[in-house]
Amino acid sequence: MTRIDRRALFASGAAAALLAATGASLADTPKQGGTLRLAVPRDNSLEQVARGAVFDALTEIAPDGTLRGELATGWQTDADARVWSFDLRDDAVFHDGVPMNVDDVIAVLAEVGRAEVLAPDRLQLELAEANPGLPFLLADSRFVITRQGADVTPLHMANGTGCYRVERAEDGRHFLGRRVEGHYKNGRAGWVDTFEVIVIPDATVRAEALRGGFVDIAAFPDPSGLRGGRGLRFHPSEAEMALAITASVGLPRQIANGPALDAGRIAERWWMA
Repeated sequence: MTRIDRRALFASGAAAALLAATGASLADTPKQGGTLRLAVPRDNSLEQVARGAVFDALTEIAPDGTLRGELATGWQTDADARVWSFDLRDDAVFHDGVPMNVDDVIAVLAEVGRAEVLAPDRLQLELAEANPGLPFLLADSRFVITRQGADVTPLHMANGTGCYRVERAEDGRHFLGRRVEGHYKNGRAGWVDTFEVIVIPDATVRAEALRGGFVDIAAFPDPSGLRGGRGLRFHPSEAEMALAITASVGLPRQIANGPALDAGRIAERWWMA
């Protein structure tokens, strides 16, 4: 078999043709490295995206609305959807270096039902009432897994299993997360080296910060002077402009249409182009 020279492939333009044939593009290909800076208003946006960066749940809802495992690798239920069992990852580690175990998960799920250990990486959860949608429920940020069920606040002390550990944080003002080396999602999520969120209450100032190159994304910016601006993109559209984004940011092919900021997973899913 002839070995393909990757540099020659890209130089010849064949790579673009190959990607086009598969429905992808060069812009869709995530790149590792850099710092992604996000300006948000004074609402719950900082906490939402910081949680998405620092913590994992048992399950995750993808941008297309499908359910996939996160800290759980699989789950089963009985015919009544009242007794559930979950298989857990064996390679998830908290940011303080302690491996996640089944007791950490049980501590968080205590409010959902009666949980018991079946094996070191398997648990059973018995609900008071049937709930066929339980795996979707457990993707909610209320059920992120912490050590022994510890509180997720204050932010500067947050200790999760997510792609980013807290380097510096001030509740309601600022968050800086650094990518975890050797994370179990490496190669699938968590592309930037550092992820920063800055709270800027005034929409006009957020827009100015974007134009001035101080941030890469502005959430709910003042559209004055941004519409028609060169090198800017808008989500979901220029008319609505929930997010204004510089050309230096790599956008996923699909962005969650529900909660803002890619369902709080923007730190994991976006990259620097």
